[in-house]
Amino acid sequence: MKKVLMLFAMILLLIPGASAQTKIGGIVMPNVMKVDGEYLKMNGGGVREKYWIDLYIGVLYLKNESSDANYIMNADEPMAIKMRIVSGMVSNSKLEEAVREGMDKSTKGNIDPVKDRMEKLIKEGFGEDVADGDVFDLIYMPGTGTTLQKNNKALVTVPGLDFKKALFGVWLCDEPAQESLKKKMLGN
Repeated sequence: MKKVLMLFAMILLLIPGASAQTKIGGIVMPNVMKVDGEYLKMNGGGVREKYWIDLYIGVLYLKNESSDANYIMNADEPMAIKMRIVSGMVSNSKLEEAVREGMDKSTKGNIDPVKDRMEKLIKEGFGEDVADGDVFDLIYMPGTGTTLQKNNKALVTVPGLDFKKALFGVWLCDEPAQESLKKKMLGN
């Protein structure tokens, strides 16, 4: 009997994808994200809601797990946020508005140092229509900056650790887009 159980356990370990994904809000999200040869692991993720409507799934990927929002925002190391749109109510204009509002909060109203770069991200990254099922990746790489991808297509890269700090702060600052999503992204 022990041999049968051991064999069964080994088969489960060998099945591709057996533990390579996590279901969040009914949507399957990858546990690992490969970026420029770096493997980033899911730190945590949750659902962004507004007025009881699920808008998107947000997942934070890091090289090493952390629940320290300030460390993550300030770290000059590879990381990413994946957003999987789950509502037709999300539009490019609403994403633009959310980025502006969130970055204003994450910079505590001192948006001027990153404002031009924020507008570049918005103009080049959110110009096309948004549909249920679209996936946006915000990928930070030291020395390169933050690249916004939509459905695996790079749209714009914005330089600067200060910009990454302000952008990731939309979800991780003291006044995040949604407190419960922040906690889940931090693995709590």
